Amino acid sequence: MSALTGYKVIELAGIGPAPMGGMILADMGAEVIRIERPGAGDQTVLEPISGRGKKSVVVNLKSAEGLETLLRLLDSADVLIDPYRPGVCEKLGIGPDICLARNPKLVFARMTGWGQTGPLAKSAGHDINYIALTGALHAVGRPGEKPAVPLNLFGDMGGGGMLLVNGVLAALLSAGRSGHGQVVDVAMVDGAAQLMWMMQGLQQQGLWNDNDRGVNLLDGGAHFYDSYACADGQYVCIGSIEPQFYALLCQVMDLSAEDFADQHNQAEWPKMNAKLTEIFATKTRDEWCVLMEGSDICFAPVLKMSEAPHYPANKTRDVYIEVDGMVQAAPAPRFSATPSQVKHATRALGADTVSILSESGFEESEILALLNNGAIVQRT
Repeated sequence: MSALTGYKVIELAGIGPAPMGGMILADMGAEVIRIERPGAGDQTVLEPISGRGKKSVVVNLKSAEGLETLLRLLDSADVLIDPYRPGVCEKLGIGPDICLARNPKLVFARMTGWGQTGPLAKSAGHDINYIALTGALHAVGRPGEKPAVPLNLFGDMGGGGMLLVNGVLAALLSAGRSGHGQVVDVAMVDGAAQLMWMMQGLQQQGLWNDNDRGVNLLDGGAHFYDSYACADGQYVCIGSIEPQFYALLCQVMDLSAEDFADQHNQAEWPKMNAKLTEIFATKTRDEWCVLMEGSDICFAPVLKMSEAPHYPANKTRDVYIEVDGMVQAAPAPRFSATPSQVKHATRALGADTVSILSESGFEESEILALLNNGAIVQRT
């Protein structure tokens, strides 16, 4: 039994953060049923990892019968994940008022970029836009250069998918005590702002230069918190912030006490960074691993995605697993009594339509009628 065994989540098909949130809930044991539209793309190709552990049901929400089918599924659900723009579910006839009136304990989790309210609520956007308005994009990059795009980790994944799971779990705890569900407004702009909490605080204390990037403690400005090229073209990184870790770095690299003694003298950081750049370029990545790996220098080789699953420490801890031939991150966090697991790989579109409806109390004659009129689709 996993932590969320017995909970049912209905996930309306979307992309990015909402499927990620559903994946994590499925890993934790929830029954996650992904509602797809007829003719949607093959999820085994489009969402090969985030679809793991979920059931696939195809429902035509543009038909009255299909809409009623979804509402009946929601009657016994604990969570609905809505990935649409504000107002779309209401137009379809499955808005929070209707769903909560039928199922008062339902957690109606809405995943958007700008949130359900505000002047940008109905505007299109992507991760880069959400992080731009929270200071996150401006803060990442090298001095004097344009902001670097940090993949879509700040907005979509950390500020979106992770925040969605956090909100759903809190709302489920509340519903368990009170018997009442609620709407959870998950906005990636809010999540990105939360992820910037430390830098926001440092900036207001005068400890973070907000006028440039790559000049601060944690943005690559500090010579002891940066990545460096090696002789073989590969990279390593160090994070020797604490004085005892910095002292060990200086010892192992035989750094001059005269040149490197004043660790936090920002005026000297560029010169110290240049010296470390020169030294790290004298050895290969593997040679630096022999000298520093596992020490309190806070060192790590900079791995490619293709390398990460084969790294010895990752292999020993089983950070990655293989599901139907596809390497992917193992479920996290780890529970001592209710371990998470990947029940199965991404299912083909509509593979579970009939079985889910049958398990949800639909009569065989009802299912047949729905199939015949195109309200639902079952993969043959």
